[in-house]
Amino acid sequence: MTDAALKALAETAKDARSWPFEEARRLIKRLEKLAGGREKTVIFETGYGPSGLPHIGTFGEVARTSMVRHAFEVLTEGTQPTRLICFSDDMDGFRKVPGNVPNQDMLALHIDKPLTSVPDPFSNEYESFAHHNNARLRRFLDQFGFDYEFFSATECYRAGMMDATLLKMLEVYDQVMNIILPTIGPERQKTYSPFLPVCRRTGKVLQVAMIARDVAAGTVTYIDPETGEEVVTPVTGGRVKCQWKADWALRWTALGVDYEMAGKDLIDSVTLSSKICRALGGTPPEGFNYELFLDDNGEKISKSKGNGLTLSEWLTYANTESLSLFMFQKPKSAKKLYFDVIPKAVDEYLSFLAKYPKEEGAKKLDNPVWHIHGGTPPVAELPVSFALLLNLVSASNAHDKDVLWGFIKRMAPDADPTTHPLLDELVGYAIAYFDQFVKPNKAFRAPTDAERAALAALESALSEVGASAEPESLQTIVYEIGKSNGFADNLRDWFRAIYEVLLGQSQGPRFGSFIALYGVEETRELIRQGLDGTLAQPAARTV
Repeated sequence: MTDAALKALAETAKDARSWPFEEARRLIKRLEKLAGGREKTVIFETGYGPSGLPHIGTFGEVARTSMVRHAFEVLTEGTQPTRLICFSDDMDGFRKVPGNVPNQDMLALHIDKPLTSVPDPFSNEYESFAHHNNARLRRFLDQFGFDYEFFSATECYRAGMMDATLLKMLEVYDQVMNIILPTIGPERQKTYSPFLPVCRRTGKVLQVAMIARDVAAGTVTYIDPETGEEVVTPVTGGRVKCQWKADWALRWTALGVDYEMAGKDLIDSVTLSSKICRALGGTPPEGFNYELFLDDNGEKISKSKGNGLTLSEWLTYANTESLSLFMFQKPKSAKKLYFDVIPKAVDEYLSFLAKYPKEEGAKKLDNPVWHIHGGTPPVAELPVSFALLLNLVSASNAHDKDVLWGFIKRMAPDADPTTHPLLDELVGYAIAYFDQFVKPNKAFRAPTDAERAALAALESALSEVGASAEPESLQTIVYEIGKSNGFADNLRDWFRAIYEVLLGQSQGPRFGSFIALYGVEETRELIRQGLDGTLAQPAARTV
């Protein structure tokens, strides 16, 4: 992009009000107050705990941070370099054997060792459990095309990247203790130290009290909990790591982190880490606390419980962009993350994509697809919604993409999988989603007398309609039949009857669009089956 184009885009972005731009403006203000802030490379960071595999929350944090980074680059016309660091806390002590990995007896022998010193339970391919999970993280991030740099805590500590800040931590040790001790219980206070020595004898990360410190020598002294001997160790070179909140502050200070977001459950941790960061002479990063995801019962999603929705599950039934949209929308509001949200997210993405070319100025930049696609959304004409595809699969009982494309061509004769690859993807997703979630819950019913009369009238009216009738004219017919057959005061009941009798569900698509897609004659036959009881038969529900 030329300098003139960058300047014009930045000028337009001044009026953009979507949350990534608001976050970017807060970051700009931070840098303006920071000594050398307008000249430094701006560091964005996300953290990852490699005691488990990357999950949907990892995706959300990196995706959201990337959106803020892009908004910042637009507002600053690309004049200030940026980096996104994905930091793996792989020097943490291995405190508990996960229940979902093999070779658990072997893993139990390595409790309390750094995750990079615990053997890989899956194979001999990787040096350690952390190396295995780190590789998974990088493949995970690469799959979505994120622009990032991977940092390993173990490598950072051992390479000396943290040494200067560790020595500063030793110097302000009492300040750090005064920040943390009031927030923990009496028993924990007895052993707490911001430093966790890595035992030279066992390789374990020890949670022990420091009995002496030597700032000039850069060492701490502790009692070996097994031998009772006094041990003196440097705080540099990977001989110690820091406790969680102190470690976060250490990282912010040592790496010069300017922006990092975190979940609402970490608000207190952010506050304490920010205080420690200031004690170290650093400036805490900008960032906001996003709300957590809930399951379909409104309970917090937990990896250990296995409730909620995994990333692989979402991507089995919908595209990445729909998940990115879900992450973009209202990040500070608690949202339910379960299978029922997928169709809505897909259709909302398609709707925003369709609106984008018609929008002007800042509205274009506030459209979620601008952020999802890094400023260059694709051109995609989608003649059929995802919800409509689901209902087409339901009514046609088709489980083959070619069959569904035969229906789609009725509404869009020029469309095919080559010209509409996104639609072709959605056809496959619709089949998978219907089979897993819609089909098992279908419940057809027989019509009431009033509904029977109205459905018979609709079937008769469709007999006079040509096969190429437009969706809007078909929708008008459906409306008029309902109004003239006892549903004038509540057309919602009329459409509910159509959906429950003909589709086995309480909600559905615009029925005129469904008729145009499914076919007039096919819809007449569907109505006849609803009237004669074929659809409501138990066998019909399992077809």
